[in-house]
Amino acid sequence: MRLVLFGAPGAGKGTQAQRLVEKHGIVQLSTGEMLRASARAGTPVGQRAKDIMDHGGLVPDDIVIAIVSDRIDEPDAHHGFVLDGFPRTVAQAQALDAMLAQKGAKLEAVIELKVDESILLKRITTRVEEMIARGEPVRADDNPTALKKRLDAYHEQTPPVIDYYAKKGLLRSVDGMAPVDAVTAAINAVLAQHGGANRG
Repeated sequence: MRLVLFGAPGAGKGTQAQRLVEKHGIVQLSTGEMLRASARAGTPVGQRAKDIMDHGGLVPDDIVIAIVSDRIDEPDAHHGFVLDGFPRTVAQAQALDAMLAQKGAKLEAVIELKVDESILLKRITTRVEEMIARGEPVRADDNPTALKKRLDAYHEQTPPVIDYYAKKGLLRSVDGMAPVDAVTAAINAVLAQHGGANRG
């Protein structure tokens, strides 16, 4: 099972990705974590990524795709994967398709968690207020202003990629504002329709 999970910051992608990992025995692939892991491992492509990241640069698509390719060749990814936070551009989506095709594989579904952003912003505002009231530390990026910035960046980047997958007939949307268990059930229903839940 090979999936991509999309959703705005705060949509609950991490939680749903983890549930898919547990249910289907697949691996969650976060490009940020993979880049850091390959840099630590000192692989040639990881070393190139590290040099770029150390200088504050953005790692180019060909390096990211090479790292994703290496990662999905590892034994624990044999049953498939869920990509979280990648691809971010149409060029990356096309490169991902080409790389999978070379391996005789393809994506089975692309799932978008649809959310009401005004409610997300209200949620985070309430959460921060509650944490402050309890005297708990609040992360610097855990506030409505930072979330708004991340949401804006998501909207700049993502619509063309969503459109790309919609045209390929792979995109399925799920109500990300539903309770966590209901979102999980909706994702499982989508996968069952695709026959993905029954494939290795």
